[in-house]
Amino acid sequence: MHARRTGILAGLGAYALWGVFPLYFPLLEPAGGVEIVAHRVIWSLVFVAILLTALRRWAQVRAVLRNRRAVLVLAGASVCIAANWLAFVYGVNSGHVVETSLGYFINPLVSVVLGVVFFAERLRPLQWTAVGIAAVAVVVLTLDYGHPPWIAIALALSFGTYGLLKKLVRVEAVPGLFVETALVAIPAAVFIVVLQARGQGTFGTSPGHSLLLMSSGIATAVPLLLFAAAARRIPLSTVVLLQYVTPLMQLSIGVFVDHEPMPPARLAGFAIVWLALAVFTADSLRTARSRAARDEPVAVPAEA
Repeated sequence: MHARRTGILAGLGAYALWGVFPLYFPLLEPAGGVEIVAHRVIWSLVFVAILLTALRRWAQVRAVLRNRRAVLVLAGASVCIAANWLAFVYGVNSGHVVETSLGYFINPLVSVVLGVVFFAERLRPLQWTAVGIAAVAVVVLTLDYGHPPWIAIALALSFGTYGLLKKLVRVEAVPGLFVETALVAIPAAVFIVVLQARGQGTFGTSPGHSLLLMSSGIATAVPLLLFAAAARRIPLSTVVLLQYVTPLMQLSIGVFVDHEPMPPARLAGFAIVWLALAVFTADSLRTARSRAARDEPVAVPAEA
């Protein structure tokens, strides 16, 4: 019970921190989206390196680097998560927080479809029903926006593909995060240096702004570590329920804090998405209980 309680608290902490990101990233302006992501990569690398030193886990990093297949897969994962970060920062800082929340609402369903395409997984009837309902929601939202919800689609696809790639390699959270960020650190560092040399970079313009950019490393790593702690202690059925904390918080921030419009057609689209998620969650919980009764192991989704 103590481990389960600790896992639930860690999971809530991770999803709550991800949920308040729409309040955090606007604080990093006037830095642009690419500059924010570049700093996020660099300072994440620094923070995780310090953590690896404190935990004495550099041997695990060396083991990953000796595995060529793991490095190649993590390179693809690093590109996906960088694209996800960029789409998210762009969405938040351009006033589309509601649409970013949609991306994380539909992400579980996109992940299921990716499993069918790449792993030849077979969906249960209710899973197909949930995917079909979600497709209807995307059509409704496309009609409302006047174009497909590209930010939401980009977030769901990049995050879903990231999780798909992470399932291909078994790497501990901290060493894996270090290798992922290290693989994109050089282009990130080059971008920052060029930007600063041209006088267009914002780092150093004020101590407070510089500290905020540096804090992006901690803001990136801490939720991931909390999620990893939760995933080891709580069953998949609990993870399925907790994962909706993030988009619900982001949606609330978009509507009630940023006062983004929510016309009837858009609300209808979100309602259809929630119906799809209700079907998906009910099926997941039923399957998890059935497997638990048979003492079958249940895979935990890859962390972001």
